[in-house]
Amino acid sequence: MAYDKFTTLTSTAVPLSIENVDTDQIIPARFLKATERVGFGDNLFRDWRYNNDDSPKLDFVLNDSTYSGQILVGGRNFGSGSSREHAAWAVYDYGFRCVVSSFFADIFRNNCLNVGVLPVQVSAAFADKIFKAIAADPKTEIEVNLPEQTITLKATGEKESFDISGYKKDNMINGFDDIDYLQNIKEEVITFANELPY
Repeated sequence: MAYDKFTTLTSTAVPLSIENVDTDQIIPARFLKATERVGFGDNLFRDWRYNNDDSPKLDFVLNDSTYSGQILVGGRNFGSGSSREHAAWAVYDYGFRCVVSSFFADIFRNNCLNVGVLPVQVSAAFADKIFKAIAADPKTEIEVNLPEQTITLKATGEKESFDISGYKKDNMINGFDDIDYLQNIKEEVITFANELPY
């Protein structure tokens, strides 16, 4: 399944400064029954967003109209816990295209890259700058430039570089998942196979 191409994203951001957010908090296990990657955004952070009677918890950041955007800024160790890929599906389906944190759990990071969400790991100091900038002005814009691998606070110009594998970077720029990538090089694979000695 192809995803939106990701080159440069400029957006406001939603701050979630909680550390050690695990995948069960991102998408509780009781919502993992679906097999298609749609509808999971409705239950992103379900137990933090809603009361038992399904009324919104007004003090939770996703229910606060002050904050919006396609970038989620999380606390350290975001996406820990089980390996459920549904957590990345929920982040994508809600509308986030980038998650920023000072540290990601490896499996969650890879699951994000597989579904078109860019995980940007920054230093703890830069993450703190981002949180402070959003607190001072919720309309603060952040620019994430994938080709240059930089994240920038637009108001001040402060920026930091981030790492990503060349393969995943190329896939995100082209909007490919792993199957799309293989389909794209199918002729090369066929040519290579035909040249193999029997």
